[in-house]
Amino acid sequence: MDIHPARPQDVPALDSLLRTSFNSVAEADLVRRLCIDGDMVLTMIARDPDMVGAAVFSRMAVAVNGAAIPAVALAPLAVAGPWRRQGVGEALVAAGHDALARAGWVLSFVLGDPAYYGRFGYAVDWARGFESPYAGDYLMAMPLQAAGMPCGVRGAATHAPAFAALSEDA
Repeated sequence: MDIHPARPQDVPALDSLLRTSFNSVAEADLVRRLCIDGDMVLTMIARDPDMVGAAVFSRMAVAVNGAAIPAVALAPLAVAGPWRRQGVGEALVAAGHDALARAGWVLSFVLGDPAYYGRFGYAVDWARGFESPYAGDYLMAMPLQAAGMPCGVRGAATHAPAFAALSEDA
């Protein structure tokens, strides 16, 4: 299996993967809006030889002590049915985190099941104190840099506007 950042020619296969991996087209619409709005930071894809998985990371506005912190949101994470429970999701997220850390991103957030995303290092405790419409038991964060979570008063953790549009469409 080959894991690498998505390229422009991967867009049709990515759209197809998202439309078949979820019960609605909402995730495909989200990714399309993130791309159009310029909020896409990184999309990692897995191929064998066709696309079997994708992890999408988008820009967030996050503050600690009133200062902007480079942060992303992981969403969506998609793996084609026959490839689930084989480590594809873990490999995609790990590759994404590695690339983001090398590029200087400080935090990654995810909204999902703590039992699943906890295996990647995400924790609800890391996200506590950030102001977000998604705050609660399913908003998690993790530091991407060796220095860990920035110290200080946590401010807003705002997802890209496409997420709000997704909520309005629901």
